[in-house]
Amino acid sequence: MSEPAGRHGTLRFWTVFGACVLAVVAVGAVAGWIGSGAGRGTSDADAVGSTTGTANHAACNAADVAREVLPSVVTIEVGSSSGGGGGSGSGEVIDASGIVLTNDHVIADGPDRPVTVRLDDGTELAATVIGRDPRTDLAVLRTDTDRRLPALPWGSSDRLVVGEPVVALGAPLGLSGTVTTGVVSALGRDVPVPTGDGSGSTVLTGAIQTDASINPGNSGGALVDCAGRLVGINTAIATVPSASGSSSGSVGIGFAVPAAVARTVAEALRTDGSVAHPTLGVRTLPVALHHEDGSVAVGLRLTAVAAQGPAASAGLRPEDVITAVRGVETLHPDTIAHLEATRDVGDDVHVTFVRDGREHTATITLRAAPTS
Repeated sequence: MSEPAGRHGTLRFWTVFGACVLAVVAVGAVAGWIGSGAGRGTSDADAVGSTTGTANHAACNAADVAREVLPSVVTIEVGSSSGGGGGSGSGEVIDASGIVLTNDHVIADGPDRPVTVRLDDGTELAATVIGRDPRTDLAVLRTDTDRRLPALPWGSSDRLVVGEPVVALGAPLGLSGTVTTGVVSALGRDVPVPTGDGSGSTVLTGAIQTDASINPGNSGGALVDCAGRLVGINTAIATVPSASGSSSGSVGIGFAVPAAVARTVAEALRTDGSVAHPTLGVRTLPVALHHEDGSVAVGLRLTAVAAQGPAASAGLRPEDVITAVRGVETLHPDTIAHLEATRDVGDDVHVTFVRDGREHTATITLRAAPTS
């Protein structure tokens, strides 16, 4: 299972955090749903200074990487000036004017609480959230500064290879300036996680899997290659839940949003404050489908259908039960979230559904989700 790497916060936060994990476990699909995926983001093959599969990885020196990168890595504190209830996470400067990239779940409380960015030299700067995207779990901040900050250069996540060394930097458990090392242990993972705003779940598409130690508080921090280039945003960790619902820290499996996705989203958030994502315009709940041969499958009951939305326009109604998507009958509770995360506006999606005991088919054309 997976969960956001999270903010390091109070006991109240951990209680909520644990509830999110239990919700993910309850749907029962996470372990089986993590798989290979092409992802949606644009290619970052033009990024400079990136390693390739033929690079001399033995020359990777974590001390040199840390010395170069740490000045660009920040600790983000939410609500710290008003006492308890806040938390902290990580981020990185992506523009010298003071623009910082982090995870959305790190600053989910930001609109109602003060946000502070602490630089590697200890300087604290007030920050404003200028763009959020719960779908990709990314957010962009603007710091209140009159000096140029050291910006972290982008690398190429498209050129990463399994086994390549990487370095993770951030503030796990609030410990600023922490550096851990590991390798790219897998590529192209599709990882379901709860959204930071509590609105539901999303899918980290084409995520980088690494065994570099990542813990709560690392969220939003940098995953860099041996040249010190930003190749991923540390976002989620796999954990082993206990019977009480609590979970451990790093077990050697962490996930990062690839730079190919993060760079595109960050630019859109900085410019427009939002990102256009496709939607089917439905909400669903998993239901058991009992077949005549005794087998049981998962269907998705439509609990809500947006008026004049894509699904409604294709003829679907509340209480219809989707039994297949794009010809695939093996559905999961996160099927819709995964589909919306991996397809584009304008794509056609063929679905099979049951209404009043009769099977029907429809073609839904994805539209841009409304922004709030």
